[in-house]
Amino acid sequence: MQTKYLLLISSLIFISYICSTKVRKPNPPEFLSYTVDPSKQDLKFYYKDKRSINYGNFYNLQKELNSSNKDLIFAMNGGMYKKDGTPQGLYIEEGETKVAADRKAKGYGNFYMQPNGIFYLTEDKKGYICSTENFKTPKGIEYATQSGPMLVIEGEIHPKFGKESTSTHIRNGVGILKDGRILFVISKDRVNLYNFADYFRKRGCKNALYLDGYVSKAYIPQRNIDQRGGNFGVIIAETKKKKG
Repeated sequence: MQTKYLLLISSLIFISYICSTKVRKPNPPEFLSYTVDPSKQDLKFYYKDKRSINYGNFYNLQKELNSSNKDLIFAMNGGMYKKDGTPQGLYIEEGETKVAADRKAKGYGNFYMQPNGIFYLTEDKKGYICSTENFKTPKGIEYATQSGPMLVIEGEIHPKFGKESTSTHIRNGVGILKDGRILFVISKDRVNLYNFADYFRKRGCKNALYLDGYVSKAYIPQRNIDQRGGNFGVIIAETKKKKG
């Protein structure tokens, strides 16, 4: 009898504790963002150095920039790549097409989650993002990189993304703001594609493109973000001439 009584008391205490304890909701994901006005800031895409060797990371790019009397202001990995570091899909640098667009409808991985897209800069210093299907290789493109999937399409989150998806990674991407500035974003925590896309949508991006996942890195020294290691393909970077 005493044992049953003690069990009853313990159960009541436990139930009381559960009822009085507030259920904590998971913290919303946090993001680091950086905006570039391509008409005022020097934004370019980089892939191979003067010796035709892949930069691979921001540290190697920075060394070459230093030799050209330039400072690295901002950098982010700029799209998916193959095992040898070759960009996966379209890559244009200084007006020259280095890799042709990949217009296959099916394939393995996020790159082939349709629609995927292309982020490009024109000679008149404007940034654009569109689906690969709608990309007609217009004249006057200075830089372009293909990746996928699209995150935001004409103001709407990609229809294949699940709000409750448990597939999470550190992720980075790019979007175009209403005023024409380019918004670069990297998550501080692991995040699913829906919540990542939702951040761009809430910032007002009509179109946004996923760049990559677990390899994602950024160099933003003014925010104390210094991730110069790693090994990836295309690099998107803002530079500035050194003073003096």
